[in-house]
Amino acid sequence: MPVLCHSRAGTDAADRDAGGRRGHGHCHRNPALTARILILGIGNPGRGDDGLGPAAAAAIARMALPSVTTSDPYQLAIEDAADIAEHDVIWFVDATMSGIDPYTVDEIHPATEIGFTSHVLSPHAVLGIARDYFSRTHRAFLLAIRGYNFAFSEALTPQAAENLADALAMLTRRLRDTGTEP
Repeated sequence: MPVLCHSRAGTDAADRDAGGRRGHGHCHRNPALTARILILGIGNPGRGDDGLGPAAAAAIARMALPSVTTSDPYQLAIEDAADIAEHDVIWFVDATMSGIDPYTVDEIHPATEIGFTSHVLSPHAVLGIARDYFSRTHRAFLLAIRGYNFAFSEALTPQAAENLADALAMLTRRLRDTGTEP
């Protein structure tokens, strides 16, 4: 029996691509696991290592873990707050041009003031929107995976691919535990 995961417009709202939103992974609910986890893999796969976030989301989606939903937007949008409001633990996964190899993990909190333009919305801001408009607060983490080449390319650099593998190993452990505690 299908589980309704994304109540959006479409012929089959339990379908992976319901309502035209791309990137949602399969949604399975396990009553024993109460935390509903959302992985947002942010980035542009056409810009080399900027595709680390979507690559991580795709790898997690293939695992079909219970209570885990994935999405891979190029950038965050106000509408992502609605998806966030439906989950308990949020993992933002993105590439970073600088930072510690292979990745860093930071627990993040909603912005106290929400400021954005039509092209930039931070994880903190979208959490703030979820809090302010859906009355939901979440446990949220930013997983920043070190990338090296952000030029036009659809391939990850070998070193970024290694960093992705290390980050996925950590994230998979956390998701199987409860989705938290990096």
